Amino acid sequence: MSTQLDHVSVVKKSNIYFDGKCVSHTVLFADGSKKTVGVIFPSALTFNTGAPETMEIVAGRCRVRLAGQDAWHHYEGGQQFDVPGDSRFDIETLDTLDYVCHFG
Repeated sequence: MSTQLDHVSVVKKSNIYFDGKCVSHTVLFADGSKKTVGVIFPSALTFNTGAPETMEIVAGRCRVRLAGQDAWHHYEGGQQFDVPGDSRFDIETLDTLDYVCHFG
């Protein structure tokens, strides 16, 4: 996984969720695609998805449970997981988590 995103535009206003437990910025690419780059502070949260998402874990550790599943799966920096569109996932961050969310 690359350590940087090149040739992009960044929306300056931050996206703040869950009373500041998750903060991200939207990154726009010339081909019209977008990603968010952010951080989730140690917490237990539930995210809802519109479009399918790939969550790339840049640094930190978490455990994730996708909608309809009983099992939790552990992820850390250098790993990723996929979430279907129109779904949700529970995430428990075990330490501060840096991530990139790829949409579509």
